[in-house]
Amino acid sequence: MQVVVFSQYLKPTDIPYVQTLFDTLADHGIAAYVYKPYLEEISQHVTFRTNVGVFEGYKDFQVRKFDFVITLGGDGTILAAVTVVRDTEVPILGINLGRLGFLATVAKNKIPRAIKWLVNGQYTIGGRRTLHLEADPPLFGDTPFALNDFTVLKRDTSSMITIHTYVNGSFLNTYWADGLILATPTGSTGYSLSGGGPIVFPDSHTFILTPVAPHNLNVRPLVIADDSVVTFEVEGRADNFLCTLDSRYEVISSTNQLAVRRGDFKIKLVILKDFGFLETIRRKLAWGVDMRNH
Repeated sequence: MQVVVFSQYLKPTDIPYVQTLFDTLADHGIAAYVYKPYLEEISQHVTFRTNVGVFEGYKDFQVRKFDFVITLGGDGTILAAVTVVRDTEVPILGINLGRLGFLATVAKNKIPRAIKWLVNGQYTIGGRRTLHLEADPPLFGDTPFALNDFTVLKRDTSSMITIHTYVNGSFLNTYWADGLILATPTGSTGYSLSGGGPIVFPDSHTFILTPVAPHNLNVRPLVIADDSVVTFEVEGRADNFLCTLDSRYEVISSTNQLAVRRGDFKIKLVILKDFGFLETIRRKLAWGVDMRNH
């Protein structure tokens, strides 16, 4: 078995857990290839019992067969890994070294058990739909897609912006707000949830439109079919606005043409026993827990 180990940075408190991961991989005879910037950061802090390879990016998937990508961090680390994994269909296993994680579900003290289950095939694979941004002029280079969400946000002023929104060419609404979120079902537990949007099951064929601090109180989040094409026209007192795909952003103006549709591929996530969607949201949101007794 060959795996990619991906992370963005190393915190001193994470070193023991990173060491545990590489020790466990060595115990099971798993060949590890480490994302190059991360390898350069951890090489002085982690002892490798076996040689590790260097993983540089998307093109490496075309010359070498990898079975899994293991991320170390939080949900943001998985979103960063998605820009590298893209359409390769290599499943991602997220080990949570952060706080609240709906995608990185493996607790850091469960690393040996998680790798054992991976080796023994005690897991399922869940496909998560993406969204794709069509923009004129083009934005986000060769990664104009997102696993979680697309947003348009104000940038240079405290004033609201105006976002004219169309679904399949038909006018939906003009939003006067700080911004607008278009989330996938996976993204329904992210920024959209903070804006009052609903939690949607991952296999739902939907998008969620959630306004950010709308001026009209009767403007609520909206669920639409993900075979829709949603287009946006943005204007405001300032010349520039923010456009984001997950944690990536670009500056746009009112002349940019924006259309979002369902992505051409899915991102595969490893789902270990006892780490399914229902178990995760119950645990992360403390459903059914009477905090008065704690």
